[in-house]
Amino acid sequence: MKFLSVAIVLGLLAAMGMRGEEAKWEVVWSDEFEGKSLDEKKWEVIVNGRGGGNKELQYYLKENVRVEKGMLVIEARKEKFNGPDGARDFTSAKIRTKGKGDWTYGRIEVRAKLPNGKGIWPAIWMMPTDNHYGNWPNSGEIDMVELVGNEPNRVHGTLHYGDRQKRQMQKGDSYHLKTGTFADDFHVFGLEWEKGKISWSVDGVVYQTQSDWHTRDAEFPAPFDQRFHLIFNVAVGGSWPGNPDGKTEFPCAMVVDWVKVYQKK
Repeated sequence: MKFLSVAIVLGLLAAMGMRGEEAKWEVVWSDEFEGKSLDEKKWEVIVNGRGGGNKELQYYLKENVRVEKGMLVIEARKEKFNGPDGARDFTSAKIRTKGKGDWTYGRIEVRAKLPNGKGIWPAIWMMPTDNHYGNWPNSGEIDMVELVGNEPNRVHGTLHYGDRQKRQMQKGDSYHLKTGTFADDFHVFGLEWEKGKISWSVDGVVYQTQSDWHTRDAEFPAPFDQRFHLIFNVAVGGSWPGNPDGKTEFPCAMVVDWVKVYQKK
């Protein structure tokens, strides 16, 4: 009988460990965008001109989100729009799962391409469904993926929460590609959220883990011990990315292949 090399043995053990880990999880919610339109049993489309604050410039419209060729497309456009919330020079889209997909703990994975360009701000993030600990930031915010358009090879993952004096606090890190940009190809963005620990990954590579936070008048692991829901949007302008310039290309879009939410069995 031939002896297996150390490398082969280690590889087999690692594979067995991965299969064992996978066996602990099951898909509890997913969308592969196989229909002809957005599944409104899973998603709510947000329509407003206030955007997300942060000095953003877009008006969120239903017309800017679509499903085609098995993909979700959230598109930002340079066009004038005048609605109940005022006039804007850009439009985009924002969708969420609130009341249709809400979870406490789990693993979320999204396979997507992200747009770039100065002033473009795509995001995949989570907000509390019930606000158990009060208004933002005390009930928390989990930013799974944010990209600032003038840094097209870098994504950010961040936690927001409040301290004892109601001040906004945040912790996070970023991941950058060695070659290319996040607009060139699809990547799998992951968030693994357990009691007292949250980890972020890109294409299976964990780039940060947070396990120390707090919020006003509540014990750890609050506020990240309550139901959160998913939000996808592409903002235009804002206090972080700044405004678009003459080189920013429109239309531009976040394209999502699939979304999967797992929880432990």
